[in-house]
Amino acid sequence: MLIVVLYTAAALALALYGFNTLFLALFYLWRRPSDAPMPTPPQVWPHVTVQLPIYNEVHVATRVIRAAARLDYPPDRLEIQVLDDSDDETTAMVARQVRELRRLGVQVHHIRRPERQGYKAGALAYGLAHARGEFIAIFDADFVPPRDWLKRTVPHLLAEPSLGFVQTRWEHLNAWASSITLAQSLALDGHFAVEQPARAALGWPIAFNGSAGIWRRACIEASGNWQADTVCEDLDLSYRAQLAGWRGRVLTDTAVPGEIPPLVAAFRRQQARWATGSVQTLRKHARALLRASHLSWPARLEGLIHLSNYFVHPLMVLLFLLTIVLIWTERTVYWPLTYLSLASLGPPLAYTLAQWRLRGNLRRLRALPLLVFLGLGIAWHSTRAVVRGLRANHTPFERTPKFRLVGRANRWQGKRYGEGLRSIPLAELVLSLAALITAGGAWSRGSVHAVPFLLLYAVSFGTVAVGMLWEMWRQRHAPRPSLPAGAPSSRPIGNLREVPR
Repeated sequence: MLIVVLYTAAALALALYGFNTLFLALFYLWRRPSDAPMPTPPQVWPHVTVQLPIYNEVHVATRVIRAAARLDYPPDRLEIQVLDDSDDETTAMVARQVRELRRLGVQVHHIRRPERQGYKAGALAYGLAHARGEFIAIFDADFVPPRDWLKRTVPHLLAEPSLGFVQTRWEHLNAWASSITLAQSLALDGHFAVEQPARAALGWPIAFNGSAGIWRRACIEASGNWQADTVCEDLDLSYRAQLAGWRGRVLTDTAVPGEIPPLVAAFRRQQARWATGSVQTLRKHARALLRASHLSWPARLEGLIHLSNYFVHPLMVLLFLLTIVLIWTERTVYWPLTYLSLASLGPPLAYTLAQWRLRGNLRRLRALPLLVFLGLGIAWHSTRAVVRGLRANHTPFERTPKFRLVGRANRWQGKRYGEGLRSIPLAELVLSLAALITAGGAWSRGSVHAVPFLLLYAVSFGTVAVGMLWEMWRQRHAPRPSLPAGAPSSRPIGNLREVPR
């Protein structure tokens, strides 16, 4: 009886998250929220600091620095901080690039901390202490901001003093590089084009996503500055700011292209870090959320659901394990699966609306089955990450490697940093085999309704396991990693010209 109760509770809890996404998608479909109108540009632009946190990024470091230097903004009002924590040849590449840009008159600073403490949060806080900007823009190393980005975001902050940060949409440099990157682009588009705008339109908390956003410096400082007690410092600060009364804004029509992890192993690692950080942020702010009288009860509830969203992974694993027990003990419980089936309509609807909103076509939906397999296939690894988040505040920051992949190119093998992703997916292999065996047992025992459910788990865990093994084989047989092309040179940089000495 206890197993049946646990099974029912897990299925209903899992359905809750699906229905939440379905509600956001239906609200988006009903209201069609759009970006706030562009305020009148100021006569005198404020000082802005662009922060570029970098750690061992030989493939993309110079690209993001050069992109920041090309931003269309008054040169005397713009400074660029390259927050370099690298311990490989990235530092020498950055130093050469910075020297070249300074010779051209760009206010760019190569900042090295005495000690690398607090990972990215520590780097951002250290840079903030040395920044002169009233507003702080942040771009991760694999992003390429368009020239007009600052002039499309700064006016919003100037027009509304209560606005603490502006988050723009992530576009994708390498969405078509492979089916894996295409699948991830679907999920990211759904988040940025449907879920975030819907939350914002409802007055519910939204997230700063760590890159392609700009902050009011006063908001950062009033909200407690960057803190390193979670590995999602971006999510943490955005919730601290909104709990303190600041507001965030999403701009869907303003986008910054970035790189999507091209490896199953890299995607699994990235999702595990986000799972750990989200749960750490939930532990940190759950009580304050419940007591936030300036937020409505639906907003507080949505905040809790948002921060606990990665609980879907342990719930998936629990449901799978309980299904195995129920099959082999010849007990039958099917009715919760009806709710799960309805709830599962939420994510596909959000992805469909996002593609139609952003692209005007549904071509990328061809990757939806793979996205389902990947999302379910990493459930075991993400479950372990959730447990880490529940147990500890200070956990290692496992970075996602970047490879400078653009368009349809997918030549990640042989590139530096890929060799750090070699781990045999033993758990996924075992779980895939267990699902297959149990599916056979369900068929033989007449529990045919459970067979598709079990086969979905078998294929999902198998997809992740086989994908990681294939990547390990390709990396093992690739040429030895070497320093990539693209080191700083004397090539012209956009419309910059060398200033007279």
